[in-house]
Amino acid sequence: MDPGEPHRIRWAVGLTRTGMWWEALAAAFWPLGVLLALVLAALAFGVTDLFSSRALIWLMGLVALAAVLAFGWGVRRFRRPSAAAARLRVDLTLPGRPLSALRDRLAVGAGDGGADALWRAHLARMERAAAAARPVAPDARLRWRDPVALRLVGMVALVMALIFAPAGQLGQGLAALGATFRPTPEARSGAEAGPSWEGWAEPPAYTRRPTLYLNALPQGQRLELPKGSKLSFRLYGEGAEIAQDIGAAVPGGEPSAPEFMAERDGVIEVAGRRFEVTVLPDAAPVVAPGKAPERRADGRLVQEFTASDDNGIAAGQAVIMLDLDAVDRRFGLALDPEPREAVELDLPLPATGSRKQVRGRLVGDLSRHPWANLPVTISLKVEDGIEQQGVSAPMRMVLPGRRFFDPLAAALIEVRRDLLWSRDNAARSAELLRAASWQPEGFMDEALFNGLRGAIGTLESGNLNEDLNEEARNKLAQLLWDAAVALEDGGLADALERMQQAQERLSEAIRNGASPDEIQRLMDELKQATDEYLDMLAQQQGEDPAERFDRSPQNRQQITGDQIQQMMDEIQRLMNEGRMAEAQELLEQFNRMMQNLRVTQSEGGEGGRQRPMNRLAETLRDQQKLADEAMRQMQDRFGQWQPDGQQDQEGQGEEGQGNQQLADRQRELREDLGRQRGLLPGRGTPQGEEAGRQLDEAGRAMEEAEQALREGDAAGAMERQAQAIQSMREGMRALGDMMAQDQQRGQDGQPQQGGQESGPEGPSGDPRGQRGLAQPYDRRPQTDPLGRALSGDGGSITSGDPLAEGGDPSRKARELQDEIRRRSGERERPRDERDYLGRLLENF
Repeated sequence: MDPGEPHRIRWAVGLTRTGMWWEALAAAFWPLGVLLALVLAALAFGVTDLFSSRALIWLMGLVALAAVLAFGWGVRRFRRPSAAAARLRVDLTLPGRPLSALRDRLAVGAGDGGADALWRAHLARMERAAAAARPVAPDARLRWRDPVALRLVGMVALVMALIFAPAGQLGQGLAALGATFRPTPEARSGAEAGPSWEGWAEPPAYTRRPTLYLNALPQGQRLELPKGSKLSFRLYGEGAEIAQDIGAAVPGGEPSAPEFMAERDGVIEVAGRRFEVTVLPDAAPVVAPGKAPERRADGRLVQEFTASDDNGIAAGQAVIMLDLDAVDRRFGLALDPEPREAVELDLPLPATGSRKQVRGRLVGDLSRHPWANLPVTISLKVEDGIEQQGVSAPMRMVLPGRRFFDPLAAALIEVRRDLLWSRDNAARSAELLRAASWQPEGFMDEALFNGLRGAIGTLESGNLNEDLNEEARNKLAQLLWDAAVALEDGGLADALERMQQAQERLSEAIRNGASPDEIQRLMDELKQATDEYLDMLAQQQGEDPAERFDRSPQNRQQITGDQIQQMMDEIQRLMNEGRMAEAQELLEQFNRMMQNLRVTQSEGGEGGRQRPMNRLAETLRDQQKLADEAMRQMQDRFGQWQPDGQQDQEGQGEEGQGNQQLADRQRELREDLGRQRGLLPGRGTPQGEEAGRQLDEAGRAMEEAEQALREGDAAGAMERQAQAIQSMREGMRALGDMMAQDQQRGQDGQPQQGGQESGPEGPSGDPRGQRGLAQPYDRRPQTDPLGRALSGDGGSITSGDPLAEGGDPSRKARELQDEIRRRSGERERPRDERDYLGRLLENF
């Protein structure tokens, strides 16, 4: 390389030549590299343990021969790259080959002034072109030389060996090869002798401890091994012996390769080396339950537990048995139960990592088991790698199961329980079903009635062993369960399934990178399914307060439909911004939240009312926005008013189109208000009747406003919209007063209003009240539909403003706003006055 060349050129040519060295070596010796990678991977995974010494000699001979052939093949094809070749490669990448041009000499016209000037100009241009020299990336073209990708096989094998092979196994394999080819003492002819033995200590696999190479241990080090460890030795030459007293020899071992198990403390002596061995006993595992078992709203059992073992837990179960002494032996349970095996549920254990200390949670669905809602005992059992067991003390509990509050559904579940308890209850169960299905008109559909009549016929057949065998009884129990669920949920189960399917489809689409249009469609389906499920859940009757799972109200957090909608809006926003990973994580959190969603008795009964009233408040806000847009459109129109009454035809066309759009939106709001009208609480109460009357007035005003917009009467439309807004506010105020009175009565111990005056068990003696949605997600201050905060001391309403504790200044402000809006819509008023009124409205 010319030292007078610029540094950039020398740097580009040097790096290019280095890459050409790699190309030449890779092209010539890649078969040798693949062979060495495969050999090292095989040694790392312990291939030497699979062959005898003789077989290893033959195998390594073949490997050595292959390596020699590959090396010779590479030497024949190796070509040393030169600096000139590297310079030429760089030169070919530049326009005009400036590096070659810079070494040219002027052959004709030397000494001529014009020719010399032209030549100098040419060299200057080539120098500028050479300044752009860059190193050329190497390319060994192995894809053409190795069409079957053997190089990738070797690379993958080597990487897997580095990641997954046991620690120290490669060194042990190389040592084993060295011992195989090591000559005997006679062959060494007096040369210095190496070690005449090798040994390994392999702990049991379940301990997850590494294998020890005994030759590498320091002299005098005490050897501590788990009980059951296998010690393997290889003795070379004559006179090598081993003595030990720690355990019995493994049958079938060769004299030169003895193996034995570590069972007790002792000493091993081999070829002058002495090892003192301490055998570590394997302690029995220990398991303990966490806090008392919990029951989820869907009837699932939740049990926390902790387990520990010195070497790791191998398996665990929760054993559930019927506590017959604690069963109330009356009615269908008076007979002796048919024998059933104990229920065993596998404890969840970590798939990776250490299992020496395990903390987990068992979740099991036994809501359909014959022992559901009956006293049982539950014991936790774990075992280690040698099948030692640890068992916790039995806990007494009532096995969680689903609760049914519909009277007919509860009766069907009781009949099902009695049949599963004993088939001798067939006659009694038939009588109960006859009583339940007597005069079914009005409360039982034809399909359910026919199903119960068929069940009665089976139960009254008289031959229990043939007509009511195990299979027939299980089918009958399933029929009764399905009927009870249909009666209790009233389609809620189908709505929940549709919502879960929509969640799964959206999650799968996000994971698979679906198109934005597809994700948006699935998101819309999820929103619709969630709204349907929450609407049906809110309309369900209340549950018995004694059946709450969390007895402490301070530990329960409330979530409203608006908060659920906010969470779905956040998922939508993340997907729109392309943050799919965050959207997926939030969707999984949403799924868990909806799975744990449950209906609880709410204080004052406002929880069940909160969702429809929130929707009503949202409709009110939409109506106010629509009225403001109608007013601005009218202001724009009369801002172009001319004294002669003539208006631009194009402006009239645009105005007509705008009126139609506003009319369509007004119709949608009116229809939405009509749908909400049937979902509002408080039927049968004075405040509820007043709210219904005001909302009916609002609906009629919306209809008249829609008609006025279609006819182009903007002022009339604004007047009707103001009436609709006022009526909706009055209706919501009546509902807010009703909720406050309900809370006050709840504090005073008086019956609450839930559609009519209720006794201690709810309306008309029905042990079901209003329900709210409770879920541990977010604790937020509760508000009424008018935005006022509900305090925690009996449901009193406060806005935090001292002025609001007396009169209602906000009501006067709203009345003033409505009056200003009405006056600004009157055409006969001067334009300056209407502009002033418009500016006043902007301040509201």
